[in-house]
Amino acid sequence: MLHITSSTVADLFDVAGTRSLEQAAAATLAPHTLMQRAGLAVARLAMAITPHAGTVWIACGPGNNGGDGLEAAAQLAQRGFAPVVTWLGHPERAPPDARASFQRAQTAGVAFTDLPPATWDLAIDALLGIGASRPPDGAMAQWLRQMHAGPAPVLSVDVPSGLDAGTGCLAADTMPPGVHGAARVCLSLLTLKPGLFTAQGRDAAGEVWLDDLACDASAATPAARLAGAPPPRQRLQASHKGSYGDVAVIGGAAGMAGAALMAASAALHAGAGRVFAGLLDGRAALDTSQPELMLRDPASLDLGRMTAVVGCGGGDAIRALLPRVLSTARQAVIDADALNAIASDSALQRLLEARGRRGQPTVLTPHPLEAARLLGADTSTVQADRLRAAQQLADRFGSTVVLKGSGTVIAAPGERPSINLTGNARLASAGTGDVLAGMVGAALASGLPALPAAREAVWLHGHLADRWPAEVPLTAGALARGGAR
Repeated sequence: MLHITSSTVADLFDVAGTRSLEQAAAATLAPHTLMQRAGLAVARLAMAITPHAGTVWIACGPGNNGGDGLEAAAQLAQRGFAPVVTWLGHPERAPPDARASFQRAQTAGVAFTDLPPATWDLAIDALLGIGASRPPDGAMAQWLRQMHAGPAPVLSVDVPSGLDAGTGCLAADTMPPGVHGAARVCLSLLTLKPGLFTAQGRDAAGEVWLDDLACDASAATPAARLAGAPPPRQRLQASHKGSYGDVAVIGGAAGMAGAALMAASAALHAGAGRVFAGLLDGRAALDTSQPELMLRDPASLDLGRMTAVVGCGGGDAIRALLPRVLSTARQAVIDADALNAIASDSALQRLLEARGRRGQPTVLTPHPLEAARLLGADTSTVQADRLRAAQQLADRFGSTVVLKGSGTVIAAPGERPSINLTGNARLASAGTGDVLAGMVGAALASGLPALPAAREAVWLHGHLADRWPAEVPLTAGALARGGAR
């Protein structure tokens, strides 16, 4: 059994890939073997979560996910625990494996009831698995609300009921957003699913574990991957500032200079050799709080030798500079107002597409609304399938794409997308996206190709937030300085 952390590198399989693996494994095993393995894995994790549990409520659906719960109930009862099962199935209509596990649970003396117990020390959600074709309703939806609103931990079997395993979209009313109950844990069976790690999946699943049920997943094609921690990079002693590249941050129109300065500060603290700030508001040639930053007229920057980070606080003024940036910048990070300008201008879109065809390293860093504008869609469409949206943008513009949000997606042409697991809700603050753009720029300037640079910067950006002291406010300015106080 594997505990998934922000450093884990692992393949992710959609429903079709998981089903193909399940069918291949079942063809080589005796009937009921996979369900027995799954139930035992659930029981073992349940005992680890609450080793002294008095009552374990197991809510079982009518299909094989419910069968896994029935098998777990049998295993727990055999080990001296007191599982109470509410089952929405019927022995005569249950799938063969689930029927066999029901019989094993009865033989083990498991208590079956029509209503949840009055209190419980652990709730196990075995209602719906990856094959669910409809959202929970009726008693199923009511039970889900009860267990997630209660004080006891909730252990989901394979995926939280109502969660789309491929996209991370959660059915309405399954887990009310205003309810913050006890700990949530998910045991993913056979494979890891993308939906556990992006969109609403991270909140729904909580802490994720994997049990591969002793099956080999190498025969199936992954849909995505967990990005994992980037490999460490060591600076050579015989190096100098030119070894780590020049970053030019272009943005900061009237009233928004702070966004560009935060991006520049982030690039500086992320290790860029030199950082130039081309501010559009015409401010003075020195930032006394950060004298290392070199303020320049954007027109004077030699972009053919630089990594341009463009758009942070750029307003509409950034539009006029984009043709030059897209045509001449050695490497580019396109963020914020630059993305909005491109979305509304077909000529700029053609320049970005041409840049991709030339193979000039480019990273786009949209949040969901900016991605929707680029795709000519709406935010709900992007969030409904974040992996697909990111890949569409990458393929169209020939660029690496960082689709920000819970479980940031990183995509590039011809590559499987990856999902990043660092970061938390404290990053939901103005300016943190500008900081990320600067960090991506520094990674590009240091010599990394676009995709590894994006993965490294996104992981480190979130990692800073994850280790931020709880008693210290997280602001974008402090984040840009890498936590220095």
